[in-house]
Amino acid sequence: MRGTPTCPRCGGTVKPPGLWSSSWTCASHGEVLPQQPAHRPSVEGLADLVQRARVPVWLPWPLPHGWVLTGFSCVGDERSGARAVVLALGGPAPLGGAGELLVVAEEPGIGLAARYAGLTTPDPGPLDGPPAAKVDVASHPTALWCVAGAGPCAAYAGEALGNWLWLLSWPERSAALLLEELRLVDARELGHETDLVPTGALSPRLAGAPLPV
Repeated sequence: MRGTPTCPRCGGTVKPPGLWSSSWTCASHGEVLPQQPAHRPSVEGLADLVQRARVPVWLPWPLPHGWVLTGFSCVGDERSGARAVVLALGGPAPLGGAGELLVVAEEPGIGLAARYAGLTTPDPGPLDGPPAAKVDVASHPTALWCVAGAGPCAAYAGEALGNWLWLLSWPERSAALLLEELRLVDARELGHETDLVPTGALSPRLAGAPLPV
């Protein structure tokens, strides 16, 4: 992997396994799985991600009109495999202007999507009351709840195949309209169809910003 792995919960520096520890460690969050540097999308890179993923690689398919894949990142190393995956997409927002979407699948406790959403807790917390939206996930209607405290994006979270599913959208005001059209498929099931995914420039959104601890 090129670049330096970071903490998925805060974006800070992590120490690799060494003589006294078999785990990656963050000074603020202790033992963590490392977030690998963001990759500009490519056929080869996406194929490698799909092979290493231990969680679904949720991809809107077909992509909304005019949208492209703008990068991806994962959490994990060669031993663990990818235990969290984020895909970034960009295109015309439903209400005008440019839109961005991050689609995250992760095991509980990793905290990658929560960091992108501006939260300091690793998981979305209780998802109570009626869902805010439903999307088609692997041909099943899946409930999503609006995550309180997220910003400056619209953040929705739910459960799919035993893992957290997060959808984070910028600008916030167009999120509901965007979700109405989404159908998510696991790219691990697509095979060579992933060769047809249109791609764009790497999104700076994937780098995220370190949060105060």
